[in-house]
Amino acid sequence: MSDEQPAVERQDFIRDIVRDDLASGRHREVVTRFPPEPNGYLHIGHVKSIALNFGIAEEFGGRCHLRFDDTNPVKEEHEYIEAIKEDVRWLGFDWGAHLYHASDYFEQLYEWAEHLIRSGLAYVDDQSADEIRAQRGTLTEPGAASPWRERGSDENLVLFRAMRAGEFADGARVLRAKIDMAAGNINLRDPVLYRILHASHPRTGDRWCIYPTYDYAHGQSDAIEHITHSLCTLEFEDHRPLYEWLVEHLPVPSRPRQIEFARLNLASTVLSKRRLLRLVAEGRVSGWDDPRMPTICGIRRRGYPPAALRDFALRVGVAKRNSVVDPALLEHAVRTELNRTAARRMGVLEPLKVVIENYPEGASEELEAVNNPEDPGAGSRRVPFARELFIEAGDFMEEPPPKFYRLAPGREVRLRYAYLITCREVVKDPSGAIVELRCSYDPATRGGDAPDGRKVKATLHWVSAAHAVGAEVRLYEPLFTRPDPGAERDWVEDLNPASLRVVSEARLEPSVAELAAGERLQLERLGYFCLDPDSRPGRPVLNRTVTLRDTWAKVRDRG
Repeated sequence: MSDEQPAVERQDFIRDIVRDDLASGRHREVVTRFPPEPNGYLHIGHVKSIALNFGIAEEFGGRCHLRFDDTNPVKEEHEYIEAIKEDVRWLGFDWGAHLYHASDYFEQLYEWAEHLIRSGLAYVDDQSADEIRAQRGTLTEPGAASPWRERGSDENLVLFRAMRAGEFADGARVLRAKIDMAAGNINLRDPVLYRILHASHPRTGDRWCIYPTYDYAHGQSDAIEHITHSLCTLEFEDHRPLYEWLVEHLPVPSRPRQIEFARLNLASTVLSKRRLLRLVAEGRVSGWDDPRMPTICGIRRRGYPPAALRDFALRVGVAKRNSVVDPALLEHAVRTELNRTAARRMGVLEPLKVVIENYPEGASEELEAVNNPEDPGAGSRRVPFARELFIEAGDFMEEPPPKFYRLAPGREVRLRYAYLITCREVVKDPSGAIVELRCSYDPATRGGDAPDGRKVKATLHWVSAAHAVGAEVRLYEPLFTRPDPGAERDWVEDLNPASLRVVSEARLEPSVAELAAGERLQLERLGYFCLDPDSRPGRPVLNRTVTLRDTWAKVRDRG
C-alpha cells in the first residue's frame, strides 16, 4: 500500500481462519486474489473486496494476485482491464509480478475438461439453453436427466474436440459436468462447463470458439495459482459445493478454500454494472467517471482520497450477513481524511460585492492565512486584500431574523484573516435586488482581533475582487432520491433531478489557480472540493467532494 496504516491486529472471521490455518501448518504462506471480470468499471462495492484481499495478504506477509476473469469475450474490453488496474493502484495496492488472466489457463482448463470426460464425469449435451433450463427442476423438485447424459466417453471426446474445432454453431452443444440431477443444491445438477461462442477474444483472438464458464474456470484458476484463501461474496456460497467438487475430481496442483463474506451495499446507490451501463448509455450521467457515479473512477474525480476509502472498508468490516450501509459513514471517512490533509482556501460561490469606503483606493496588501490548522507543517500563504471584495450573498441580510449573526446594516463582523468591517449602506439595482454593500473597516483590527477586546459573533470568508479567479463549481447531491432505488417503480424514475448544480460565476482566491487537476482543498465554510480535469489555465473547475457537515458523527455520538 502507498500510505502506511497503523499496525493494528484486525479481528474478523476470515482473519481468524487465516490465523488458524497458519498456526496449524495447513498453509505456510497466504495467497489471495482479486478476480474482476473486465466487463465494466469497478465501483465502491469492489473497494471492500480489494481492501480485504490485498489487506489480508499484506497483514500476513503473503501476496495477492490480480486476475482478470476474461471468459466471456462478448462483454469484455481492453479499456476495462486498464481502468481496473488504474483503480487498484490508485487505492494503494500493488500486485507486483502477479498479474494473471483466466485466459492464461485456457489450454490447461481444456485438458482438465477432457480428463472429466474420460473419467465419465462430463458429457456433451445437444440440448439448447432453454431446454437445459427447463429440466433443471426447482428447489423442491429434482431435475430431469438429459437424453444425452449417458453418452460414452469416446463419443463425448469426439464431440468436445469438434466443438473446439469450430464445427458447431453457437448454442448447438455444451459440455456439462455429470454430478446429480436430484441434488438439493441446484448448482450441482449437471452444470455447464463449456459453451460454444464464435467471438474474438481480446487476448487470444480467434484461437478459441469454446469458452469455460465462471464456475469451471474460477476454482481451477485458483488452484493453478496456489491460492490459499479464495474470498468471495455471499452470492457464491451456493456455488461452493461445485467449486469443491471440481477441485476434488481434477488433478489440480493445490486445494484452495473458498470463503464467503457479505458484499458492500450502500443505501441510495446502484451498484449493478448493468444499471450503471444504462446510466452511461442513456446519457443520464456524463460517463463512467461522472462524479455522481459510484464507480471508483467517478469518486476519484469527485475528490475522495484513497486512504478514506480504505478506512471506510475497515469501518464496514467483514461479516456473514448482508446489510445496507449509510452513505454518511463513507462521507465521514472522507471528511476525516480531508480535514487532516486538505489545504484551506477561500472562495465565494454567490458573490456579493463589498466596497470598503475608508480603505485607500488603488491600495492592496497581503495577509497571512493558515494552510491547514490540523497540520502545522503545512505552513501559511499570503492572501491579497483590497478595497473591493466579494463575500457570500447568503452572509448578508437586510432584515435579519433572530440568531442571524452575519452581516446586516449597522452590524460589525470579522473577515477571516483580515479586519472587522461594518455595513454602512445597501446598494440596489432598479429591480430592488441587492448588488453592493458599502462598508467601513477598522485598520486596528488587522488579523481579525480588536485591540479594545470587543467581540463579534460571525467570521466571513471573502476574496479580493481585483485578484480573484473566476471558476466553475459543480455541486453534487445523491444521484437517487430514495435509499432503495427501484423498490416501488422503475429505478431510473428515482433519479434525483437536482443531483448536479453548476455555479458558473464563483470567485476564488488566486492561489487556487496554481493547483493541478486532482488536488483537493477545503473552501472555508463551504466544503471540500477537488480540481476537475476540465480545469483550464486561469479557469479552475471544482467538484464538491463533500460538505462540511458530518451527519454520521452526530448519529454515532447519539448512539
